[in-house]
Amino acid sequence: MKYIYFLILLVHAFIPLKHALHMFQQNRYEFQRYTSWLKENFKVVCRDSAVQLICCFIAFSALFMDTYPLLLILLAAAVIYVENMQEKHMNYIKPLVYTDRVKRQIAVSYILLALLIILCIRVKNAVPWLIAFFIASLFPWLLIYPTALLTLPLENAVKKWYLNDAKRILREHKTMTIIGITGSYGKTSTKNIIQSVLSEQYISLMTPASYNTPMGITRTVREMMKPVDQVFVCEMGADHVGDITELMEFVHPQIGVVTSIGPQHLSTFGTQENITREKMQMIEMLPADGCGILNYDNPFIRNWKLKNPVKTISYGIQSTDAEYRAVDIEYGPDGSTFKIVHGDESYDFETKLLGELNILNILSAVCCARYLGMSWPVIQRAVKSTHQVEHRLEIKKINGRVFIDDAFNANPTGSKMALDVLSKMPGRRIVVTPGMIELGEMQDQLNKEFGAYMKDRADEVILVGIHQVEPIYEGLKESGYDMDHVLVTNTVKEAFAHLWQTTDGHETILLENDLPDAFNH
Repeated sequence: MKYIYFLILLVHAFIPLKHALHMFQQNRYEFQRYTSWLKENFKVVCRDSAVQLICCFIAFSALFMDTYPLLLILLAAAVIYVENMQEKHMNYIKPLVYTDRVKRQIAVSYILLALLIILCIRVKNAVPWLIAFFIASLFPWLLIYPTALLTLPLENAVKKWYLNDAKRILREHKTMTIIGITGSYGKTSTKNIIQSVLSEQYISLMTPASYNTPMGITRTVREMMKPVDQVFVCEMGADHVGDITELMEFVHPQIGVVTSIGPQHLSTFGTQENITREKMQMIEMLPADGCGILNYDNPFIRNWKLKNPVKTISYGIQSTDAEYRAVDIEYGPDGSTFKIVHGDESYDFETKLLGELNILNILSAVCCARYLGMSWPVIQRAVKSTHQVEHRLEIKKINGRVFIDDAFNANPTGSKMALDVLSKMPGRRIVVTPGMIELGEMQDQLNKEFGAYMKDRADEVILVGIHQVEPIYEGLKESGYDMDHVLVTNTVKEAFAHLWQTTDGHETILLENDLPDAFNH
């Protein structure tokens, strides 16, 4: 009989194990990030584990009684079924992706878990069973560490083989132009816009979504690259010193674009100097006959003393000495209009995109296009037909309401520009946000400034996540904002429930940042 209970315990353990792997995945399979998350959410983990432990214990309470064993088994199965149904209906912002890596980790975790439970139930009294209940409910959160360590050699071997295969494919594309893109923010939007503009004249491939890590780029090269591709637009992410160096040695772009440099990922880089040096490796490591494209509106980029004598092209809005500059910018519900000035030449542009950041991103695409020989009329046509980038100042209608969806990876500069765009929109203006993360010691101060900047730009503010939005709330209050128009909710679901009840379609609603489940608290 006890082995039936043993099997039920293993099934019961799947829920906390899935949660643990979910958070480990959202923390990029990194021990340091996962440990930090576990410390910050330890009370929540213990609370959820305690509920599961109590449910399981009730179902097993008559383990050492001889009556109604079948009824008890059914009761245990019912508890587990309810837990699984609750889990199934959870509305995760970013669900667990069952990659091959996750499947291997599930298998190893279950082997370790089974061995621990077997050691407990070999003893013929109730105490080891209580320990087994505890192991099945809470231990999966800690089991991540030995599981990841045991699977690490295999993961490294698989990664190395795929990486070498991708390098071989890139070497065989001798005539293909590779464009590398990095920055603290704006990488994905810039990549999409450059791809859209260049594909007007060239057969072009880009890394999809946020595939900006070695394995993401590897997957793109191995699964999507074709012999006919003429241009490869490759986003390169970095949140540790050495990341860009590693990617440059892997991809070897001839053109490098640095979109921005700021305090994003300050918690992992340590200092702003480290961030600047790492991002500028994109230009420092270009070949002598390559080209660096630089955003001169960013002081960290503008003031960098470049050691590589490679050709550079500058762009900007505020910088009057930038080689490509956007002027006379106007926004409306249908998009933006502006002029691009290059030397004595001036060209009119229109786009569906909104915000200064997107105008800067378009400028970087124009720099690439002109360097590769595209004519101004072709570039103008390409910019006009460029689609809005998903979740990046994207105008959309949902249930008759107008939204500006800027939900992806908010940063200090981008969030302020999003508020500037909102301020120019008609009707009542509403902001929904959980704030910004991964800003190190500056995070609270930057979120406080974000809150203060909402004054006179938003008529109503909905903050998501009681604890993490405290600095934004303080910034709003200190700025003199009318706090009767500020609502704090626990979840995004509650925020949208309030929106549907209090809006009628005459508003513009800005969704600023959409944190993964691991960071929403």
